[in-house]
Amino acid sequence: MEAIVILGLVTAQRLGELVLSNHNTTRLLSAGAREVAPGHYQYMVALHVFWLAGLWWLAPGKPVNLALLVVYLLLQGLRAWVLASLGRRWTTRIIVVPQAPLVRRGPYRLLSHPNYVVVAGEIAALPLMFGLVWYAVAFSFLNAIVLYVRIRAENAALGIGENRVPV
Repeated sequence: MEAIVILGLVTAQRLGELVLSNHNTTRLLSAGAREVAPGHYQYMVALHVFWLAGLWWLAPGKPVNLALLVVYLLLQGLRAWVLASLGRRWTTRIIVVPQAPLVRRGPYRLLSHPNYVVVAGEIAALPLMFGLVWYAVAFSFLNAIVLYVRIRAENAALGIGENRVPV
């Protein structure tokens, strides 16, 4: 499989997820939910845009590591499980539904933030699939910084752990 086909599919998936997220966000907010700690969101979006744009620039013509393609596809299965488990509550923003219990089904039985495990795996696996080790390391580091802020804010918003005040 060519790098350009893989990147095209990943890009289409990400755009589709943004459409779904925006739909769910609008519906949740109109039903009384509230967004929490939106200040970091622009940095998270920028990280993902630059990550994918850089791959479009660097990966075409590179050979594809099939083992890492399988890893990436397995991560997509986990992503689908996350989305199915959250259903209409899945968004790319931190949206809190008052009085709604935390989701405790699917991968949320096992982890507090399974989506971020998937994202961390994707950010590493896709560049590694094309032999871009330095790129995977650099964006994994940047993603760790963003996720540190994001997870603290999300935990605070949901009342998980010791972080009770949104950052």
